[in-house]
Amino acid sequence: MADEEKKSGALGELVKAESMVQLAIALPAGCLIGWLAGAWLDERFHTGWIAVVGIILGAVAGFVKIFTTAAKYLKSDRE
Repeated sequence: MADEEKKSGALGELVKAESMVQLAIALPAGCLIGWLAGAWLDERFHTGWIAVVGIILGAVAGFVKIFTTAAKYLKSDRE
């Protein structure tokens, strides 16, 4: 039974590590996707400001992902 607890503990640590990798990727990926979508819309509608809005919205989405994931792990550590 102790081996099963060690495996679940090790698996739990692996899941936490994977979530931390997601956090490291969330902000740059959000900005990149927002910029690409905004640049495409700029080209389609012949404007020059939508890419900037896309970057800002992507950054906000990345921060929301970071904060929700961090809050989840802070809550689970307290229990």
